[in-house]
Amino acid sequence: MMKVLFVCLGNICRSPLAEAIFKHKVKSIDLDGSIYADSCGTAGYHIGELADPRTRANAQKNGVTITHRGRQLQSSDLEEFDYILAMDQSNLSNIKRLSNSELYSEKIYLMRSFDPHPGEEVPDPYYGDEKDFQQVFEILDRSIDHFLKEIRAKLL
Repeated sequence: MMKVLFVCLGNICRSPLAEAIFKHKVKSIDLDGSIYADSCGTAGYHIGELADPRTRANAQKNGVTITHRGRQLQSSDLEEFDYILAMDQSNLSNIKRLSNSELYSEKIYLMRSFDPHPGEEVPDPYYGDEKDFQQVFEILDRSIDHFLKEIRAKLL
């Protein structure tokens, strides 16, 4: 089974949304038995908490349900997951710092490296408004479509 991990700072906005969108899309193409997805934060601010209410509302508006509870990235995640997708450069640096070697570098990516639209990072909508949460949904939706195309070829 292929394992995919989405990572942001607090695991209440971007990464749980990415996880939910990804799971929704994986299920729609009947690959939910072949791919496992999870999300976490590099910081432990929100361990055990549900995703931000604005994130959940935006996901629901777009037909996606989030049930994830926050957790913090663990060193064991680096070994367990096949793909680790960071939302921004800071997350990427924190993941690489935790790995403390180049051993896992080939499985760590920026989420937007799969986005056909220009941009390096998925912006954090935490201090924004509804428009910012929708923008993040659209970025993740596009990026995940292209990421899925890439990994689907490896599964078939």
